[in-house]
Amino acid sequence: MTKRIGVYPGTFDPITLGHMDIIRRGAKLVDRLVIGVTTNPSKSPMFTLEERMAQVERECASLDADIQVVSFDLLLMDFAEREGASMIVRGLRAVADFEYEYQMAGMNQQLNDRIETVFLMADVALQPIASRLVKEIAMFGGEIGKFVTPSVREEVIARVAQRGKRGG
Repeated sequence: MTKRIGVYPGTFDPITLGHMDIIRRGAKLVDRLVIGVTTNPSKSPMFTLEERMAQVERECASLDADIQVVSFDLLLMDFAEREGASMIVRGLRAVADFEYEYQMAGMNQQLNDRIETVFLMADVALQPIASRLVKEIAMFGGEIGKFVTPSVREEVIARVAQRGKRGG
């Protein structure tokens, strides 16, 4: 029997409780979930690709699911095909997410109609969480413990302190 493989792509800078919610729920839909960690040229990451991959691997280690963490720097549909995926898992937080994701799903379908995009609604308690906002709150000294795990919280705080010492 062929394994159902799904891909959950993102920058995960840092990985949040919202990401973890989608990972847990997305893993139930497939036999193996490949978490694709990528870079986004329009974003300036707080953590390196290697650091982000290590965070994702550590945070997912305790989950009872077949999860693989892989980096990629090619078109999502090419990555999904390379991994043998039949679906892409995406999380939706708000209407603004839907509009962007709907457009992306349409473009991706034009590139490869054999791979479906599946949208999971974010848990209501986790809907406002975004990595960008977590970093911004941390940079201004706010508490981010409600949005990330304790280990990710410590890494973000340490990185903010490190950047502060360097002056940026």
